[in-house]
Amino acid sequence: QVQLVESGGGSVQAGGSLRLACAASEYAYSVMGWFRQAPGKEREGIASIYVAGGRQYYADSVKGRFTISQDNAKKTVYLEMNSLEPEDTAMYYCAAGLVPYYLWRTESEYNYWGQGTQVTVSS
Repeated sequence: QVQLVESGGGSVQAGGSLRLACAASEYAYSVMGWFRQAPGKEREGIASIYVAGGRQYYADSVKGRFTISQDNAKKTVYLEMNSLEPEDTAMYYCAAGLVPYYLWRTESEYNYWGQGTQVTVSS
């Protein structure tokens, strides 16, 4: 059973930056993704990275502002978030699984989930 532990959330003003981290207890997945859920909205996939090769995918809403990266030796994935906007306010979750690339945004494809970390962006 893979355990995922997120860290790095917090409060920031619009235009600021935050970096989230997600550490896995073991490797039993091909991809790690970041999802977020804002109050009253559905959870959405925003970025993913494949362990083998490091291929990355981004949702249009964060492309150019967020960067996902990984440190395989530490079994840790990072989400660097720049130019944050109030609309980025949400609970952020990391997830891991054996997911084909064309389903990277489908949360039901992911087997393991972190507990979530809150990101709040004020205007």
